[in-house]
Amino acid sequence: MPRINLLPWREAERKRKRQEFGVGAVGALVLAAVVYFAVNWQMQSAIDEQSARNAYLKQEISELDKQIAEILDLEEQKKRLQERIAVIEQLELSRPEIVHVFDQLVRTTPDGIYLTSVKQTNRKIELKGIAQSSTRVASYMRNIDSSEWLTDPALQILETKGKTDTGSQFTLSMMQENPQLAAAKTEEKMSARPAAKPAGKKGGKTGGAR
Repeated sequence: MPRINLLPWREAERKRKRQEFGVGAVGALVLAAVVYFAVNWQMQSAIDEQSARNAYLKQEISELDKQIAEILDLEEQKKRLQERIAVIEQLELSRPEIVHVFDQLVRTTPDGIYLTSVKQTNRKIELKGIAQSSTRVASYMRNIDSSEWLTDPALQILETKGKTDTGSQFTLSMMQENPQLAAAKTEEKMSARPAAKPAGKKGGKTGGAR
């Protein structure tokens, strides 16, 4: 029986397998490198896009901050103008006050009383005078209390003179009032209140008459 030497064939087969393994390994490395670079490029693109979005958002936020600062500045200017307008309106309303005060001092002073001193501090008025009796002072206080331009009368001092001299010295304080200014403040408060919501209708639909 003839003998066949298989060693060269086996050696060639091993060499071929080594070559195939080398080619496969190189192909796997190349494919891994391609996948790595593709993923890396995609992630870098996503990062660059997100960075661009963040930069755009920062720019828009900066613009909004500027607009908000301008709005706040305008609100502050509006507030200052409203305060100035309120002061001017108050001055316009309070300009005739002193005329009304002196008119009311004359109108409210009853017979038997004459004033010796009139002193005003801010809106507080202090009167000093001489009355024929304490009942005259009480009547004077009632007249002041019923006045629109004078309010809150308070007796500070009431001194009765000696038997030989009739009359009593008194010191009376009151507050100056402005009904026009009070009415303007009341109207401003009423206009500042939110309007009441209309009450909703209750119940279902009503059937028409047949």
